[in-house]
Amino acid sequence: MKNPWTKRNPYMSMWLSAANTIAGSARSRLAAESRRHAAALMTEGVAQAVDFWARVLAPPDVAPKRRKRRSR
Repeated sequence: MKNPWTKRNPYMSMWLSAANTIAGSARSRLAAESRRHAAALMTEGVAQAVDFWARVLAPPDVAPKRRKRRSR
């Protein structure tokens, strides 16, 4: 006599397939969002670093000296 507990259940198989599809979709959406977030953070960090070093290394803004005019 065959054991009924080892027999395949088509309803369980369909349910697990659907659950796996939903989990895969959620996993891919989460991964894409985390990649977008990481890219945005990196872009902002690089912009801040460039802004900082551009200000530090740029020559100071000094107005040119004006020559005094002689009064007549």
